[in-house]
Parts: sequence; C-alpha cells; structure tokens
Amino acid sequence: MKVSAIIPAAGMGLRMGSQIPKQYLLLDGKPILHHTLSILDQCSHVEQIILVVSEKEISQAQQIQQSYSKIIKVIPGGKERQDSVFNGMQNLDSDTDIVVVHDGVRPFVSPDLVRQTVEAARDYGAAIAAIPVSDTLKKVSDKGLVEHTVNRDGLWRVQTPQTFQVSLLKEAFGKAKADHFYGTDEASLVENLGRDIKVIPGSELNIKITRAEDLVLGEKIAELLKASRRKERAESVS
Repeated sequence: MKVSAIIPAAGMGLRMGSQIPKQYLLLDGKPILHHTLSILDQCSHVEQIILVVSEKEISQAQQIQQSYSKIIKVIPGGKERQDSVFNGMQNLDSDTDIVVVHDGVRPFVSPDLVRQTVEAARDYGAAIAAIPVSDTLKKVSDKGLVEHTVNRDGLWRVQTPQTFQVSLLKEAFGKAKADHFYGTDEASLVENLGRDIKVIPGSELNIKITRAEDLVLGEKIAELLKASRRKERAESVS
C-alpha cells in the first residue's frame, strides 16, 4: 500500500495580518511549514510528499525541498484550497493507493494520528481527524443578535489529516467539478458523493495557525512538547 501526502501551503494568511504568508512565520525559531514537513517526512506511514505553494513561492519552496527526503515535487497551487489539492492529486504517482491531505500550518500533528487515518482510510475509504464540540453554540443573525442555541450533540470540529483512497478522492473531485461545488475541506467533496467518512479523534494540540493568537499558543505548545521529550529522554537514561 503506497501512501503519499499532499501539503497545501499556498495561502496568503490574510487573517494573520502579516506581510509574510503565515506558513513562513517563525515558530520556535523555524518557519511553521518546516515543523509540519519535518513530522510528515519522518512519518513511517508516508512514503512521498507533494508540497503545494503559491506560484511566487516556488523557488523558496524548492530550497525547502532540499531539506526533506520525501518531498518529490513542489507545485503551484490554485485560487482556492480545493484547486490546490486538486493540483496535488494530478501529480501523485500512478501507483499511489492512499493520499493524506494535511494543512501546512498544522505543525503539531502526531505521526500516530497520521497512522490512524491511513489505516481507517484503507478500511473505510475516507477518514478525518476531528474533535467533539465542547463549547455552547449560538446561531447569530447578521445584526449580531443571538437567534437560538444550537444543539452540539454529534457536532465535531474537523482538523487534518484527512486521508482517502486515491480512487475515491478522484471520484469526489470529478463530481465536485461537474456540480460546480466548492467545499471547505476534502471530506465535504466525499460527502457530496454520499459516501461514508470515518472520524478519528484528533488532538487539541493539533491547532491550525491562522491568527496572531494562534502563533502565541503555538509557542507554548512547542515548549510543552520539548519539555515532554526531555523528560522521556531522562527517564530512558535512568
């Protein structure tokens, strides 16, 4: 079973309010994208990586490519995330069985979570990481007034990785194109086919860095993970 990963990292990060695309902002001394690529590059369940970036960042990304053995291609993205992932799908090796799609700005994904989605996609066709909603949800009007409370039972916040049998995701992209349908994630395209998607419990640490406050939180998570690794090394020595 050959598994490849597509890393969409072509966004401009407008919500971050920075002149630098968010994937290149520093986190723990390194660009966010490097943290993400490092984890996927070391993940034993992923054989190849396709990095999707904006056209003007191709040269920069090709320099990044030299640091990671599993990145086989750096390609330009499209206008929307869906277009970027589609471009990535077009560049997969023909013998790829499973494709993992993971946000370039989710730098704390664990290899075990990747593994779980790969195994679930093998069995179910499609799998996503997600977390049950714990906050109270309100439906709010255009005027900023609460209309009613939304029942949160069965509601989950979706993350990446989102992992699929390649044949299924290709079929989903084909139907989306025919329907002129744009979804906010790859799973919504599979939903549009009427196919089942297995949900794998994600992690609160697997944050997507979108706003300035996310970067502050990311620094704290990086500190926490480094402290945990130091403790594990000390315990193994003793």
